[in-house]
Amino acid sequence: MSSSASAAVKTVSPAPSPYDAGPLTIALVLIVIGIAYLQATVGPKQAALAGVGALLGVALYHAAFGFTSAWRVFISDRRGAGLRAQMVMLAVGVVLFFPALADGTLFGNKVVGLVSPVGVSVAFGAFMFGIGMQLGGGCASGTLYTAGGGNTRMLVTLAAFIVGSVVATAHLPWWESLPHIKPVSLVKTWGLGPALIANLALFAAIGAFTLWAEKRRHGRIVGVPMTRSAKGKPALLRGPWPLVWGALALVLLNYATLALAGRPWGVTSAFALWGAKAFMAVGIDVASWPYWAKQVNVLKAPVSQDVTTVMDLGIILGALVAASLAGKFAPVWKVPVRSLIAAIVGGLLLGYGARLAYGCNIGAYFSGIISGSLHGWLWLVAAFFGNVFGTRLRPFFGLEVETTPRESGC
Repeated sequence: MSSSASAAVKTVSPAPSPYDAGPLTIALVLIVIGIAYLQATVGPKQAALAGVGALLGVALYHAAFGFTSAWRVFISDRRGAGLRAQMVMLAVGVVLFFPALADGTLFGNKVVGLVSPVGVSVAFGAFMFGIGMQLGGGCASGTLYTAGGGNTRMLVTLAAFIVGSVVATAHLPWWESLPHIKPVSLVKTWGLGPALIANLALFAAIGAFTLWAEKRRHGRIVGVPMTRSAKGKPALLRGPWPLVWGALALVLLNYATLALAGRPWGVTSAFALWGAKAFMAVGIDVASWPYWAKQVNVLKAPVSQDVTTVMDLGIILGALVAASLAGKFAPVWKVPVRSLIAAIVGGLLLGYGARLAYGCNIGAYFSGIISGSLHGWLWLVAAFFGNVFGTRLRPFFGLEVETTPRESGC
């Protein structure tokens, strides 16, 4: 065959598929089956929450909305786009959530916020969680969506996260005996107007501080603009999304969770439940622990009845859909030993810290603050300092320190 004929053949060869059809099909089928099963066995709200979870997975993956990398990049290089996106998310969140929580109802249904005690346990647990974020390579939501997107190292982090969570439930009564004050709702204590103004002012101050710090370090704003994607024009189905899209999607989907579940979005209580059930399966009497003695019905019930479990699994499958649509589902099974050790240590710290702090970056920070909980603000401060310490530890485990949020997302 002549060279010209060969060239002609090459020009008509089919172009590679822009998405990963196999994983995409599997994920979509599992989502549909799961929603249908929940509809038939639990009810329409649980089925809808599974769908919300899947949409959260898509949003987290396509926006690369990682709490961990956003904090690390600011700590190491003073680039604050990720932090500013979080402030936008929180600002929209309090505007939506505070009126509903002040009234106690949303669309005719009773709703409550995630408001927890404030004390030593929260401060220590959040600090521990912050270290775990940087060593494990992700937060609670980040671990789920990156694992679903094909990051095999995050499967190790997730497994250790689960172990750390259930071990913490054995020790929690002691931690709860340490100095603390009862749960404080700023909405109920201050009233709707003052609580809203105070929170919005704090978000604005944090955003302004990141701008000042970024200009002071670089002479200009160098972070990724929140209103456009890293590759120019954003694509709804294939991504990537601008950070502001991710921020708005997460808060609106959290609002949907409030309407359906009667409380905001959480993640890590399911990890403790999964771990407890696994411990029971190998003969450990978890039900006798004080933490679980108060939740015997939850422990014995099928996981399909647990709202957080259903949403967590939805996030994993939603992220798999997003990764497949983007043509980026390509698991790499070889993980360096030091990185593997960091994933295990980080996961254990994440799980243990989340239980002590009554939540993670979602349940305590995001949902806690937009619930008006004072403990959410303590969590933010303590976890940030934990992230500073964890960032300093990363080089000892062969992990990079400086990266943009849009490169890793977690």
